[in-house]
Formats: sequence, structure tokens, C-alpha cells
Amino acid sequence: MNQLELLWEYQLSDVEVYNMNRTIKRSPRRLKLLKLRDSLKDLQHSLKEIEDEVLAMMDRTDALKDAISLVEDQLRQLQARVQETPAEGSEDARSYIDEAQRLVDNLDEYDQEIRRIRKNAADRDRRQRDIKLRAVLSKQEFDELRVEYEEEYREKSAVLERLTALAEEKRKDIDQTYIDKYNAIKQHCMPPIARMTDGQCGGCNMAFPSSVLLDIRAGKIVECETCGRMILG
Repeated sequence: MNQLELLWEYQLSDVEVYNMNRTIKRSPRRLKLLKLRDSLKDLQHSLKEIEDEVLAMMDRTDALKDAISLVEDQLRQLQARVQETPAEGSEDARSYIDEAQRLVDNLDEYDQEIRRIRKNAADRDRRQRDIKLRAVLSKQEFDELRVEYEEEYREKSAVLERLTALAEEKRKDIDQTYIDKYNAIKQHCMPPIARMTDGQCGGCNMAFPSSVLLDIRAGKIVECETCGRMILG
């Protein structure tokens, strides 16, 4: 066999290796595992967001409680001032009333905000329970499927190992120049070699001119101008 024929025999095994790798990567179990993994990551991210939101609400609630205490102190101080310095006229009375109303309005506003926070916290608590349940079910499904896939992967990996060893055995007698050319074409075209059929490229059916046909039949390295494959006569 010449080098191109040896390379063709190598390609037969290399294509099997290539296809087995694709089969492993495209395994329905593997793809589902990846989808479940991504789903679990999304659920964990959602839980972290909820936890951060709850912490922020707790901090805001503490700040509102401090604000309420401050307003209540101001109301007591206002009450003491009214007792110590009663209003001498309608203008003083109106001033006291406006100040009291402003403080009461502040208390009402703070109270309403606390109620909203408590409602939001309850909503987030329900969401958190739902997400945790979904995470538990997804993790259980992931673990069960992983056991199945690991068995499948072991079996296919054993086949891949045998195919790879056979391909490497066929590669031993091929000049590195041909291997380098083969690998370079393989980057954009698989399989890298095509047989000539009726004066045409077996990969893309491009017809060769007579001068190129002579080179192919002479065993020279010829690449198809259309698909880039090496041509074996």
C-alpha cells in the first residue's frame, strides 16, 4: 500500500472513533443530565436571590422599627411641650396639630411599609419552599440518571478505547507529513479523504480536469478545490 492507501485505512478507523465520540457526547442521558444540572444551578441562584431579598427586607424592617421608635419619642416630646406650653392662640394650636399630624402620617407610612414587607416576605417564603421542593426532585432525578449514564459511559468508553487503539495501530506506518495534512483538513472537513469515482470527488461530486486526474492516478497528494478533501484514486 502507498501512503494514501494507508491513510485511507486509517481514516476508516478514525471515522469510527469520531462517530463514537459524537455518540457519547450526544447521548440522550448525557444531554438530559446537562439540562438537569443547569436547572439545579438556576434553582440555587433563585434561592440565593430570595435569601438576599429577605435579608434586605429584614434590614429595612429593623430600620423602620427604629424610625417608628424615633417618631413615637417625638410624639411624646410634642405631648410634653403641649402640656408645658399650651397653645395661646389658633396659630399655635394649628402648629401643634400640623406637627402631630405629620408625625402620625409618618407612623402610618412606616406601618404600611412594614405590612408590605411582611406580605412580600410571606410570598418569598412560599416561593422558597416551592423552589426547594423542585430542587430536591431535580437532584433525585439527576442522581438516578447519573448512575444510568455512568454505566452507559463505561460501556461506550470501552468501545472507544478499542477503536482508538486500532486507529493508532494503523497510523504507525504513515509518514507524519500525511498525518499532519489529514489532521489539518479534518479541522474543517470530516472525513478528510474521499475516493475518486468516475473522475469526480467522492465527497462533493466535483469533476476533475484531466491534468488533475493524472496526478491523482499517480498517487500524488491532491486536494479537491471545492471541499478541500484529499483524493484517493
